[in-house]
Amino acid sequence: MSEVVLEGRVGNTVGADGSKPRYLRPKDSATILVLDRSPSGVRVLMGRRPGKDAFMPAAYVFPGGRVDPGDGRAFAAGELDPVVVARLMDRMRPRPSAARARALALCAIRETAEESGYLLGRSGVSLPSNSAPDWHPFVAAGVSPDLSPLRVLGRAITPPGRVRRFDSRFFVVFADAIAVRPEGVAGSGELENIVWPTLDEADALELPRITRAIINDLKQRLVVDPTLAPEGPATFYRPVKGSFVREAM
Repeated sequence: MSEVVLEGRVGNTVGADGSKPRYLRPKDSATILVLDRSPSGVRVLMGRRPGKDAFMPAAYVFPGGRVDPGDGRAFAAGELDPVVVARLMDRMRPRPSAARARALALCAIRETAEESGYLLGRSGVSLPSNSAPDWHPFVAAGVSPDLSPLRVLGRAITPPGRVRRFDSRFFVVFADAIAVRPEGVAGSGELENIVWPTLDEADALELPRITRAIINDLKQRLVVDPTLAPEGPATFYRPVKGSFVREAM
């Protein structure tokens, strides 16, 4: 465990009306770093948040969002590796459960589809026709989400005093997991300017501080774990008395 100083954008500390936020319990959320190995280096899928957004406006982030109640009940063509499940359950509050771990992974895949148009999963394994509306793009494409290639890269809890707070899990997966790539304008508009910068190019973008830290962690992991093994190194950033503490997961 070590205290760290992170560089980058911080979340808004006042609302649109100038008011200070009340205490907020962090909400479960999940995101995915989709990696494309190219001759110029490893590239990662990112998008820019709208400039009028209440949280991190105009910052570049990975696709992701808050867990919905139905995420854990969605069908998947493949399940999480047991090591990944155990990592997600580590220090999970209020009660650890494999069902919540599964919901986090499905949330990350669903949000990636909504925000970027990329469908991560397995073709030829159809979702049930009565799947929730959020999964209709998968049903239409004949694709089912596949959790088996997902790995845990990190976790971070937004400090108190922000207008929104998240307990975010960061997954990582290679672009081989993409079943459908969008044509033209992609996603729902929650992210703008979808891009694939190299990890070094991403450093020049307007990034939240945790996003920059996670990219640096990814660079280090790829040196020692280039195939992204389930047990590869992962980090947990949590706020303690105004600072971030970095711990191994």
